[in-house]
Amino acid sequence: MGDVVRAPWDAYFVTGYDTCSEVLRGRNWLAPDFAWQERQADTERWEAVATQEMTKTLSRLNAPEHTCQRRSLGNLFDRSTIERLTPQVEEHVTRLLDELADKMRWGEADFVSTVSEQLPISTIGSWLGIPPGDYAHILEITHNQVHAQELLPTKSQLAVSAEATEQLRSYFTELVKQRRAGPGNDVLTGWIHTWDAREPDRDAADEILYRLTMFVTIASLETTATLLSAMVDLLLKEPGRWDWLRENPGYIDAAVDEVLRYDPPIHINTRIAADDTVLAGVPIAKDSMVHVMYGAANHDPRRNDDPDTFDVGRGGTHLTFGGGVHYCLGAALARLEARTLLTQLLKRFPTLRTVSPAGYASRLVFRRITSLGVTV
Repeated sequence: MGDVVRAPWDAYFVTGYDTCSEVLRGRNWLAPDFAWQERQADTERWEAVATQEMTKTLSRLNAPEHTCQRRSLGNLFDRSTIERLTPQVEEHVTRLLDELADKMRWGEADFVSTVSEQLPISTIGSWLGIPPGDYAHILEITHNQVHAQELLPTKSQLAVSAEATEQLRSYFTELVKQRRAGPGNDVLTGWIHTWDAREPDRDAADEILYRLTMFVTIASLETTATLLSAMVDLLLKEPGRWDWLRENPGYIDAAVDEVLRYDPPIHINTRIAADDTVLAGVPIAKDSMVHVMYGAANHDPRRNDDPDTFDVGRGGTHLTFGGGVHYCLGAALARLEARTLLTQLLKRFPTLRTVSPAGYASRLVFRRITSLGVTV
């Protein structure tokens, strides 16, 4: 149907790899921030509590506010940070796979609840200094909050998201308060020092700290958990693929990238035209929404030959982590978690197999695998 296709509502789907990349990297394509929302005729959707809250986070900000907050974070997961985190991630993986092994002694186990969901919250939680006893609560409210980020959320979904959003605000506001009272050797303490020096208004600084901490946490959870589950599911689907990768561990990074290309955790991202423009030959008016289709872009045969075949040796490319100023902050961390998990899985469970197909939540934008039965 073309690289740019009119949506049933006042927007466009962008499907081709190069065109999606142009939107993600172009300075004339903006995130749907408050300024844009205020110019819309139908404001009911944008006035939802969860939508308003997420619009304050880094992913919905444009310059200069986005630039300021992003610079305050620096390169969150640069090479030195990843090197420091690697032993911790390895310890988390070992512990979780011990639990998986214990469960599989009695038959099958759910890989999602035992490993995929627990590794990201353990990693980001220990990095930020979040008490482990709070992990289950954060996972639950994150699952509920993400409904507001769907393409066309229903009123009931927005209501669930609203309640979860209030819980997130309460939790992370209190976390910042506690860390002020008792500074530690963690990232959040460092952010507090940074923003106290940058912002003289303590309340304003704490509001920014809440948003940053909340956003970094929830952005690290469902997307990475789905990547980990999809990775195991796809690698076990074809007979011989698991054994081949065990014998060729040099392809582990390539396998992770092929999972990211083949079934990205996020399928759709939205941008706004800053001015009247033309995209792939289609006139786009200022303020129009365009929905960047990550899955479609990754399966563009002009970029990846035979795109619907899962091929670990492909060496292809993908847009799963986005591009431009909004390129995913946690890309390197997600790769680290996936690589570490897959390396240990291949060594410890040579006969691992699935016993039930992956179950998916009913979503369009944020993919979530809810269950995956495995055994040995």
